[in-house]
Amino acid sequence: MARELTAAPMAEADLDQVLAIERVSFVTPWTRAAFCYEIEQNKVARCTAMKSAGRIVGYLCLWEIGHEIHITNLAVHTEWRRRGVGRRLLALAMAEGMARGVTLAFLEVRPSNAQALKLYESLGFQVIGRRTGYTLSSPAAEAGARAMCPPSASAAAPGSADRDFLLALLR
Repeated sequence: MARELTAAPMAEADLDQVLAIERVSFVTPWTRAAFCYEIEQNKVARCTAMKSAGRIVGYLCLWEIGHEIHITNLAVHTEWRRRGVGRRLLALAMAEGMARGVTLAFLEVRPSNAQALKLYESLGFQVIGRRTGYTLSSPAAEAGARAMCPPSASAAAPGSADRDFLLALLR
């Protein structure tokens, strides 16, 4: 990697850059309000921004509850993908969690995202289930987090997608 990468807690001042990455990375991106809630109010949340030369190149948000972490958001700037940024963010989150006694890490990914699955599996994650036809909504202004709603008995709603549910045992 040509430039040094540094990780730091995400701050409100980072959000313009974070949101630019978020919008090109996800069909249902988090809003500014969602990120603000995670970094300012959610007591179980931690968000980390990875920077190079003062510019955000990736970020990761998670919830830590007891001995578990749930990766809630991970994205890398398009120009920095496949250069180890996502791997470094995940490895850092897992190492910090283990130092605090965390033993399990969870995340969700679309089954069609082969590159992400390959990365997660290389870090010890295993697919343990699939959430079929979940609807991706964005109640961030109200709740501050992405919601996953079970499908109704009818066909899946627009914006719904299958999500593989992965688990890593941290040792």
